[in-house]
Amino acid sequence: MNRIAAYRVVAALLSGAIFGFGLALSGMLNPARVRGFLDIARDWDPTLGFVLAGAVLVSAAGMALMRRMAKPLLDSRFHLPETEVIDRRLIAGSAIFGIGWGMVGLCPGPALALLSPGLPAVVLFVAAMFAGMAAHDRLQGARLWNRA
Repeated sequence: MNRIAAYRVVAALLSGAIFGFGLALSGMLNPARVRGFLDIARDWDPTLGFVLAGAVLVSAAGMALMRRMAKPLLDSRFHLPETEVIDRRLIAGSAIFGIGWGMVGLCPGPALALLSPGLPAVVLFVAAMFAGMAAHDRLQGARLWNRA
């Protein structure tokens, strides 16, 4: 492994550790806290709103820094979305993500962080999440194949 590849691995591990620490510190590993934010009719918990606002501020600072850089430190170019189109697939995917998040109180980041205790419900959620991703990739591959 060359030096740049090793730095990338270390940067990815550090980023993941900081992200996981932030999730734990903010209480976002607790599905009840997420559902409490989404349930505005009863005992609403605004904590997730503050976490999201903090994430937007950090992202905005990162985007401002990125605009001043010619390229990232550990890659040859920035990998940004190639399209800004809001289409049915994006809306449907967002809706599916939101419905699942609201029902279970977990999204991929916290679910992966919660694998370490080995809770059966979390293991089942992550297995279902990966099965859904595999099904999507298989269906998407079939669609792309049929277009050619």
